[in-house]
Amino acid sequence: MFEIHNRVLREGDGTSTPLILANAYPVDGRMWERCAERIAALADEAGLPDFAIWAPDMPGSGFSPAPSDAQSGRRAPNGSYPDALDRMVESYVAMLREAGYDKAVWVGLSMGGYLVTDLYRLHPEAVAGVALCDTMASSDGVGGEARLETSDACESTDSVQPVMHFAQAGPNDSTVKHSQEFIDRMTAWIEEQNPAGLAWRQRMTYGRPELAGVPESMDVPVAVVSGELDPTSNPSVMGPLAERIGGNATFTAIPDCGHFSAVEHPNTVAAALVDLMRRVD
Repeated sequence: MFEIHNRVLREGDGTSTPLILANAYPVDGRMWERCAERIAALADEAGLPDFAIWAPDMPGSGFSPAPSDAQSGRRAPNGSYPDALDRMVESYVAMLREAGYDKAVWVGLSMGGYLVTDLYRLHPEAVAGVALCDTMASSDGVGGEARLETSDACESTDSVQPVMHFAQAGPNDSTVKHSQEFIDRMTAWIEEQNPAGLAWRQRMTYGRPELAGVPESMDVPVAVVSGELDPTSNPSVMGPLAERIGGNATFTAIPDCGHFSAVEHPNTVAAALVDLMRRVD
């Protein structure tokens, strides 16, 4: 099993189904803190049970160390890890069960969405609900070579500089991403990451199994969330995904929002997740 540092953002009553938030690349569970505060407040206002809220650091991020080669399973000739995502799923499910829970509502943003999708594929019995935020199910194919280049760069320089562009805003990015507050916060989070962990997460993601079709099989309440300015997972991608999932899915498109929707617009994402918890409850 992989070692996972669990950030418990709300303890909960110990009996209600917990909400587990899986983080994006290249940051850690802290990205969910503001959103989680709003989730708790809105849930209380709605009279929902006092459910736990967790934001574990994905292996290789924050306080969760990067798994070793031996822990990660097979290593492909190109350096990717074909078994690592499945092993990460088993580690998250073990964490859930060790805490005394059988099911959770699982939320994944970007890379976290790969984890949540694969978790449903392998352990649907552990899933009470799902939120897919700015993510996709299909594998990268040849376009994923940039992930391996990033891994090599992080390792060869032993630095976070190869991913620092995530904290920088381009001309088509959201108002929030252009703000100095966002830039400073993302910069600080990235600077505190372990270069080996950044490399591992990209090798894990490149090696992930093909997950296309898994969301459509989700027989639980689902929330699909997308920033309208997300360059890869915008409403033109996420809207049709919600339609394919069917009547158990809701879709939230967020104007003036890029890829890090839970960081850029935590209140809007929180409202979508509280609605999901209401439907699960």
